[in-house]
Amino acid sequence: MRTIAFFNNKGGVGKTSLVFHLAWMFRELRLRVVAADLDPQANLTSFFLDEDEIERLWDSDEPNTVWRAIRPLYEGEGGLQTVVPQRPDDSIALVAGDLELSRYEDELSRAWAECTDEKRRAFLVIAAFAQVIRQAAEHIGAEVALVDLGPNLGSLNRAALTACDHVVLPLGPDLFSIQGLRNVGPTLRTWRDQWAERRRRAPSKVFVPEGGMAPAGYVMMRHAIRLDRPVRAYERWMALAPEAYREAVLDKPGEPSPSIEQDPDCLGRLKDYRSLMAMAQEARKPMFLLKPADGAIGGHQAAVSECYADFRALALAIARRCGVPLPNP
Repeated sequence: MRTIAFFNNKGGVGKTSLVFHLAWMFRELRLRVVAADLDPQANLTSFFLDEDEIERLWDSDEPNTVWRAIRPLYEGEGGLQTVVPQRPDDSIALVAGDLELSRYEDELSRAWAECTDEKRRAFLVIAAFAQVIRQAAEHIGAEVALVDLGPNLGSLNRAALTACDHVVLPLGPDLFSIQGLRNVGPTLRTWRDQWAERRRRAPSKVFVPEGGMAPAGYVMMRHAIRLDRPVRAYERWMALAPEAYREAVLDKPGEPSPSIEQDPDCLGRLKDYRSLMAMAQEARKPMFLLKPADGAIGGHQAAVSECYADFRALALAIARRCGVPLPNP
């Protein structure tokens, strides 16, 4: 199984919506998928479940969220509990988010430092996210896990990324996303190197994820379209993305950069399907599966078909980059 994180220092670029839609698109491609909500804001969970379902989830005593599975380890009262994933579909397992997950930050910060002293519990704490994802995958035999992370460079995301083989960076066509790239790139390299050093110190018979954190590419999100071209206000920032990605993320300053249309690191460009998104959130299904009964009538059906094609192409590009095996058509 390949585990792919969707991460950027800049919030508000549509990262959670991207994870939600890709989970359903991989399901359309006949893959079994884990969608892991490791953002303490639990936005991905709210895409899949309504408020009544989330309330029942959080009122339960079962280990049915990422935090509830980890909590005994955090409190020193036992080991990791086996997570109970939610099943919005037979091919999708949701590791539900939890606002209480933010309580784990300090413990993860201490454990990261203690890994250098080869302390067994420190490795168990850091590897907890990888264990939870692996448990959820075993429920359905998943081939791919998609991980939604919050927009920060804190200890929680650092630990979560040790569970991930690849990292996809969603970008908006704006200054803040480009600056986010410049923050995230060097930080990813530092975390990857630090984790590789810590793994060498891990005690025997302790599970530690590989944590490759390999950059898979970027996705340009929400660029406005006019006559099939991005509006002028966004063109400047889109044009800067290939060079910024190469310099900050791939650590290849000074190399010639292609246009975004020719950039192999640009996995896809998604426009803002404004009217469809409101319907999708109401129906709790992806935009590209909306039906007339959901309100997608008339011209909306053409937009639904276009959206399907866009997300299918993006899912295939990510699968190729990350080595996700696809069933034969």
